[in-house]
This record gives sequence, C-alpha cells and structure tokens, in this order.
Amino acid sequence: MNKPLNDTLGVKRAIKHFDFSEPYWEGTKQKKRVIQYCKATGKYQHFPRPVSIFTGRRRDIEWREVSGKGVVFSWTVTHRGTPAFRGAEPYAVVSVTLDVGVNFIANIVNCTAEDLKVGMKVKPYWHPLDDGTHLMMFQPDNGGDRRTLVARRQRRPGHPAIAEAQ
Repeated sequence: MNKPLNDTLGVKRAIKHFDFSEPYWEGTKQKKRVIQYCKATGKYQHFPRPVSIFTGRRRDIEWREVSGKGVVFSWTVTHRGTPAFRGAEPYAVVSVTLDVGVNFIANIVNCTAEDLKVGMKVKPYWHPLDDGTHLMMFQPDNGGDRRTLVARRQRRPGHPAIAEAQ
C-alpha cells in the first residue's frame, strides 16, 4: 500500500529573518523564488548570506528569480521529529538541486514514501505563514496533475490494474 507521508503543514513555525535575507522573504510574499547570484563569478548561492561565498564581497551579490524546480539529490524520512514536529511523523525532508545548480533543503508534500526517489523532478509548493510570507516546500513535478501520477502507478508491472489486464 502507498502510505502518504505527512506534510507538516499544521506545524507552527517561527522563522527568524536577517536583514541580508529580506529580499528572499519579500519574494516569497508573491510566491517567487529569488536567490543570490554572484555577478563576479556568474554563480548562484543559497542559503542567503551577507557576502558572496566566492569573492567575500557584498557588492558582488544580486538577487535573481529562479523557477524553484529541480531534482531530488537526497532525502530522508523522519520518524521522530524535533519537539515542534512531534506528532507530524513520518515526514520527508529532501535536498533538491535546483535547475540553477544550488541545493535547497525543505519538506516535500503530496508524495508517498514509495514515490520518493533520488532524481525525481520536483517543483515549489508554497505554504503560507502568519507573517504574510510563504515557506517553500517541494512537491512532485509529474508534468501534469494528480491523475498523471495515478495513471503512471497503474502502468507499473505487478500493479493490480496491470494484472487484471493480462
């Protein structure tokens, strides 16, 4: 049976914002994924920092909007969460390599443990927070809607729908 993972959407979060990360959080208000870009080296960096990790200079940093899409690089299913997350287990945490090459760690929603795979395509899922910002999580990018995922599952060898057709 495909048991869904919990989504942790009901967990209250108090997230501290630093001055140098405000463009990131302002972008989330419009569900836009903006990350830092080093103009001197042509490379992206994430998580937000006050200076370029490549040159050490603040003047080399600018903020650029990116799609937020990527592929799962690594993942884990948490069965015993920290106190704020107790009772929300099991839930998954993924490290996603975004299309621009940086890794981003977040929860994944609308996904079962069986479907969670390294290399799986994901897209942003925006969870609203009390302060008007959004927390970016990930969800499977199936190139369609939930019906696409169900149809894909039914084509798997050994799936009951396949066995009946044979």
